[in-house]
Amino acid sequence: MEITASLVKELRERSGAGMMECKKALSVNDGNIDAAMEHLRKSGLAKADKVAGRVAAEGRMSLAADAGKAVLVEVNSQTDFVAKDDNFVAFCNAVAGAALVSGAIDVEALKSASIGDHTVEEGRAALIAKIGENVQVRRLARIESANTVAGYIHSGRIGVLVEINGGDIELARGLAMHIAAMNPPYNKAADVPAEFLAKEKEIELAKMSDKEKAKPAEILEKIISGKVAKIVNEVTLYGQPYALNTDLSVEAVLKAAKADVVGFTRLAVGEGIEKVVEDYAAEVMKQAGLI
Repeated sequence: MEITASLVKELRERSGAGMMECKKALSVNDGNIDAAMEHLRKSGLAKADKVAGRVAAEGRMSLAADAGKAVLVEVNSQTDFVAKDDNFVAFCNAVAGAALVSGAIDVEALKSASIGDHTVEEGRAALIAKIGENVQVRRLARIESANTVAGYIHSGRIGVLVEINGGDIELARGLAMHIAAMNPPYNKAADVPAEFLAKEKEIELAKMSDKEKAKPAEILEKIISGKVAKIVNEVTLYGQPYALNTDLSVEAVLKAAKADVVGFTRLAVGEGIEKVVEDYAAEVMKQAGLI
């Protein structure tokens, strides 16, 4: 029986196994999709469908960079244990490399990029079959520019990309390390939303005593503006003390290097994912009828 692309696709959707595994399973079972499904289950390759609904909030960030191009990729697993597994780490690094070479700008496009003799999506399904945990390629960030571009990964869990105009690669890497450590929400004071500033002014005013509020309007405004300016420094990259030399602000370091930060991206593993906390002791007691 001819093994058609539609038949392979149907088996992939049913089993969650990779395309090549599905094609082989159909070939050895004369195109019988039920027998091929059983073949995959027996060989341990039909696991992806069973684990797809499990929350994957652990994992790692991987970085790939080359001459003005850099990408970050977040790949999630269910447990921190698997996130440190050599097979998982190798997959993450391969996916980052594929993202850089392919030019993919989002995860959907990345799924069809090649890693070795298979696609990212097929590699993901094969990894699930091997480790028995849900694996998700969740996010991709890319910078491609004629400016200086650098990236930094901290402990496999935080990834940063930075683009600077002027300066050199060492400065860009230092800034990436700073951003990983200090996590500034904004680049410059001009990037801070007006709504944020208005809310901070409201909060600072509410914190004042009646005696302070009784001061002349222009003095009160000056006091509040000074307090808000300090907050702006705390939430902007330019305003923060430089992590590699806290005697200087990032702005001062950039000014000395005649450089400017065009933009940056900071991603942390699992941010925004609601984790499920398992209480195994309570579950055992519940099943035993003790609670």
